[in-house]
Amino acid sequence: MYNDLITFGSLTIHSYGLLIAIGLFSGYLIAEKRAKKANLNTDELLNLFFVCMLGCVVGGKLLYCIVEYDAFSKDPALLFDFENGFVIYGGLLGALLGGYQYCRFKGLSFLKYFEIFVPSLAWAQGFGRIGCFLAGCCYGKPTDAWYGIAFHHSQIAPNHVALIPTQLISSAFDFLLAGFLFYLASKNKRTGTLLSVYLIVYSIGRFMIEFLRNDERGFVGFLSTSQLISVFTLLLGIYIYFKCTKKVIMDSN
Repeated sequence: MYNDLITFGSLTIHSYGLLIAIGLFSGYLIAEKRAKKANLNTDELLNLFFVCMLGCVVGGKLLYCIVEYDAFSKDPALLFDFENGFVIYGGLLGALLGGYQYCRFKGLSFLKYFEIFVPSLAWAQGFGRIGCFLAGCCYGKPTDAWYGIAFHHSQIAPNHVALIPTQLISSAFDFLLAGFLFYLASKNKRTGTLLSVYLIVYSIGRFMIEFLRNDERGFVGFLSTSQLISVFTLLLGIYIYFKCTKKVIMDSN
């Protein structure tokens, strides 16, 4: 697996960045199509997309610096290294916070607009994890099982050692989650359902996959940083689900 695909002079196209770009671009096009069907303002949707992307970059980088504080304290320039060092959960939380603040400022319904993006979010994550696989990051534990995959040219993962392909497992999980959310969106029109289901299912899946990973990612006690965050995002998803359910019951009465 090679992360460097094509080099033009000093410019190098990395497979990780390319896969993320494909996921984000295709995900936005899908979200825009869904927004038109829901009669939402697509100009505001595009603005929200860029705000969420900014929040994602800032949140992902900040959480990385917190998790890798020892390395960051020795080299603060890591904060401005946008080719390496991001934590997906930090990006997710940053996107949620940025999107929420933007919707408040513009007087928009956060749930209505953000839920247009939710299935596309899982979709984009699926592509992103393929990028992780090609780059060799987020790798799994050594294994003797038939599904073990060995890297030979990775600058991140240990080479010539069969590892659990946690990146591909995560990618398959994300694509399945995206498919389920697209299906749910076509059947359930209750605002808040997609976001709550995404948070609940993704949190559980991410918590379990973390047990298979073997890369350095920070720990709080016996839980990895992502597992600890998964507990809170799971509770947030449950809260949003029951809050929206309660609202539907009250409105029906």
